[in-house]
Amino acid sequence: MSHPESFLTSSQKDVLKSSIMKIDRRGFLVASSSALVLAKTGISATEHFQPSESPELLSIEGSVEGREVTVYTTADHSNHRLAATDAVRFKPVGQPKETQTCVFVDPTRQFQNFLGIGGALTDASAEVFAMLPKEKQRELLNAYFDDEQGIGYKLARTNIHSCDFSSGSYTYVNEGDKQLKSFSLSHDKQYRIPFIKQVLAATRGKLNIFASPWSPPAFMKDNNDMLHGGKLKPEFYQSWANYYAKFIKAYQSEGIPIWGISIQNEPMATQKWESCIYSAEEERDFLKNYLGPTLRREGLGEKKIIAWDHNRDLIYQRASTILADPQAAKFVWGIGYHWYEPWSGGEPMFDNVRLVHETFPNKPLLFTEGCVDAFDSRKIGEWKFGEQYGRSMINDFNNGTVGWTDWNILLDERGGPNHVGNYCFAPVHANTKTGELTYLSSYYYIGHFSKFIHPGARRIASSPSRSQLLSTAFLNPDGRVAVIVMNPSEKPASYWLWLSGNAAAVNSLPHSIQTLVF
Repeated sequence: MSHPESFLTSSQKDVLKSSIMKIDRRGFLVASSSALVLAKTGISATEHFQPSESPELLSIEGSVEGREVTVYTTADHSNHRLAATDAVRFKPVGQPKETQTCVFVDPTRQFQNFLGIGGALTDASAEVFAMLPKEKQRELLNAYFDDEQGIGYKLARTNIHSCDFSSGSYTYVNEGDKQLKSFSLSHDKQYRIPFIKQVLAATRGKLNIFASPWSPPAFMKDNNDMLHGGKLKPEFYQSWANYYAKFIKAYQSEGIPIWGISIQNEPMATQKWESCIYSAEEERDFLKNYLGPTLRREGLGEKKIIAWDHNRDLIYQRASTILADPQAAKFVWGIGYHWYEPWSGGEPMFDNVRLVHETFPNKPLLFTEGCVDAFDSRKIGEWKFGEQYGRSMINDFNNGTVGWTDWNILLDERGGPNHVGNYCFAPVHANTKTGELTYLSSYYYIGHFSKFIHPGARRIASSPSRSQLLSTAFLNPDGRVAVIVMNPSEKPASYWLWLSGNAAAVNSLPHSIQTLVF
């Protein structure tokens, strides 16, 4: 699927032109020199972006009667890609009939604060980015990180030394260096650090970056191998905790602020790539006795620590075990999770996310990784990829999640590089031979959330009256509402967007997603 331009009806070209999502070679943010851009915008690269976490309710002013609703659409078998396709108005309708399909929204019923949406800035993404022509680099930065012409990512994840999406295994220290005297970012300075600096410039510093380790160095583990699982040896607990602090400070010395860290990527999975196993009790004890106290001692106590960082299946057991211990719980900002639990043949377990949110309402939930795996170039245009993202994001937000982080933002024409052959899909793929970028349906589906929901927004009540539709809704800090409605069915749907006795008539195409803004 190539990247088509946004579509407008003829009656909207003048009034909506400035708000259309349109990616071309003109008007791109010139971000090839991050230092220059940051200097011009007055942004300090050593400070991370802090959206409001205020519990105060937001509000919209006045009645919605007569108010215009702008409808943005992405649909299969059409040219609509984040396109402004309609402008409808609220009118009094009163009690809807049982035969009328509605999406009910109620801005007075507010839930969690919204942190942001983003993706992972891995070695693989950085290496592919470095192979692109300069104009394509600018296009990619603009497509992901520009608020107006792109989809406005505000959240990013990166890896602490190597992961599977690296060209090879590496660490920041020499083998056996328990004291970490040899700690160096020389590897990351070739591709990843320059890439992240350009991303920061493109966001004008409004980016929260969290980092995750896939494995300690081999000498710290009981299998003497960064790959294939294994566990951290107790005699290296303190050295490994020091490693996180070293990483955060080293990245910040490069002008890259680290907002938070997760304790371990997928701590229950023995993988053929970098991996390390922690039981819930082991993760709890490492956190409360070593990692948490070490970050505080090193002046990094404000960094957000994310526990679990694995699938929805075991999330409740992990969260309840760690958070039942007050000494561990005081270090935990929130619980991270992935979407790969259907590996066993089942369905996504969204109810487990809701249960954790209901049980521990003061600990934010953050989706930290998801991708479509088993790359096959013949499937790159399949619409179901976008629908997988849309379904997950709607359910995750409705179950209490504050932010949502995709996996690699960019991969090559093989779904890599990946040093163990674990090739996957990304929302954007680059042909490293021609320099061309291909945007998958997942890019647009993510954009229906990230472009229109702003940090500090509050989720509000949203309820479709038919199972054909899925929806979630947010009230932004500026008082504007964004309602996302997804129609994954084979049939079109006409529905009313209903609020306090007023409603606006909307039409949705089969296999489509819409964002309604008013």
